[in-house]
Amino acid sequence: MDILIKVGQLILSLSILIILHELGHFLPAKWFKTKVEKFYLFFDPWFELFKKKIGETEYGIGWLPLGGYVKIAGMIDESFDTEQMKEEPKPWEFRSKPAWQRLIIMLGGVTVNFLLGFFIYGMILWHWGEEYLPTKNVMYGVQPDSLGMVMGIQPGDNVVAVDTIELERHNPNFVRAQIIIHNARSVTVERNRERVKLPISEELANALSKYDNKNFSLYGPRFPFVIERFIAKSPAEAAGLKTGDRIISLNGEPTPWFTDFFEKLSGITEKETKVDVGAVRTNAATGAVDTLSFAVTTGKDGKIGAYPVSLETERKPYSLAQAIPAGVTRGFNFLSTQVKAFGQMFRGKIKPQDSLGSFITIGSMFPSTWDWETFWQMTAMLSLVLAFINLLPIPALDGGHVMFLIFEVLTGKKPSDRFMEISTMVGFVILISIMVFALGLDISRIL
Repeated sequence: MDILIKVGQLILSLSILIILHELGHFLPAKWFKTKVEKFYLFFDPWFELFKKKIGETEYGIGWLPLGGYVKIAGMIDESFDTEQMKEEPKPWEFRSKPAWQRLIIMLGGVTVNFLLGFFIYGMILWHWGEEYLPTKNVMYGVQPDSLGMVMGIQPGDNVVAVDTIELERHNPNFVRAQIIIHNARSVTVERNRERVKLPISEELANALSKYDNKNFSLYGPRFPFVIERFIAKSPAEAAGLKTGDRIISLNGEPTPWFTDFFEKLSGITEKETKVDVGAVRTNAATGAVDTLSFAVTTGKDGKIGAYPVSLETERKPYSLAQAIPAGVTRGFNFLSTQVKAFGQMFRGKIKPQDSLGSFITIGSMFPSTWDWETFWQMTAMLSLVLAFINLLPIPALDGGHVMFLIFEVLTGKKPSDRFMEISTMVGFVILISIMVFALGLDISRIL
């Protein structure tokens, strides 16, 4: 069920992005009276799931969910319709239009994706606001993972700065990005009311960029396991635990913090097994404190079905007038990070095999429960990534066509149809090779 929910979110997100991207090509083509022969969601090699011709355009849904396309008459694209190109140009064909019109048609898709990403970010802020955990609210300090310990972070520290950037919010992902992409080489922690600066070695920065370490967050907030609520048919509730109980041990081993309990429970490989859970309960009427023990049989997922009281977060509200520019800023910040990461990859700082992934990687980034706020966050990110990738000057991508059109506008010389056919074929082979390589990486990771 978890996989189906992830797949459902991925397909819905891609469908929205593909349809709107292709609409960005379709509408300018129509405005400039260019014939559009096909408009397809997903690719349709050999057969399609659905098609219907309305006017001069065939609308359809393909079976291969790796993208979509509009087939514009007189344009050399992934359809490689060379027979059409052998005929004399017709007034309604793409190749007969002025270079500036062709440029607008080709830029339409990425323009829509850029605007869509900014718009979605703005609407998220307007509807949900921005939830965050202030650094000052991390009252028990942080719990480092193994890479965080290598960095020098100790249990109970509070991470307050990365390089010269003061951290008003608890955000390990931001710290990771600063180290991997922006070359931050120090982290400052508050320890025993003193600030301690921890240097970051090049080796540790390289280790953080590896795919195998993508789930390492360096550190997380530390807090006691005080039960806030139970899931339906909770094993913990069935065993007698109540909301407000503070869990302090598992099978006789102390677990003063939620992370301690979670790690020890995750280390038990056998599911639906009986464990001894120690807890402290305070009598609300008398104030008496009792230490109790409960025999809990874990569920099929190996968990006890109880949620802890987490640290107090804050949510910043946005008016519509505030949300739009804030969404644009968030989008530009995300794009800036992606461009810098791309540059780091070209300089050899980040290995392609550690950063590339296919639709399997993308799908795994969606949550296993349907959460609309997270869904739209992912869709906004994917929209901007799609726009950025499509702008790369690779023939067969929009950026490749734009590159040749800008050359034509500047020089007045139009590349020959034969040159466009060959370059598009080369670009298509490059793209397929990258996609196969990325899919192979994901399969090898699964195995």
